[in-house]
Amino acid sequence: MVMQKRDPVVMQVAGQRMSRLFELARQRTVQQDSESQRLARRYIKIARAIGTHYKVELPKQMKELACKKCNAVLVPGLNCKVRIASSKKYVVYVCGFCSTEKHIFYK
Repeated sequence: MVMQKRDPVVMQVAGQRMSRLFELARQRTVQQDSESQRLARRYIKIARAIGTHYKVELPKQMKELACKKCNAVLVPGLNCKVRIASSKKYVVYVCGFCSTEKHIFYK
């Protein structure tokens, strides 16, 4: 039996693997040494590649807390700044490595 990319089982496994890689990246980010930072970024890059290959949407948590530019996991107070823009109703995460802003809307 040959599995296809769009098979629900394959997509489910891909989603689980992406979530697991994100959790590993988050654990590595907290360690704060250069080797751990490099591995954390690599994990995020692999997770994004899996999502692209299998056409699986990134988990919401990963989409919100990963920098698109440098693939860093954004941990508030550790490697990013958090602001609340009250007039526009969104939260702004500023990456500590590349200074990219990520806007997350709320109601």
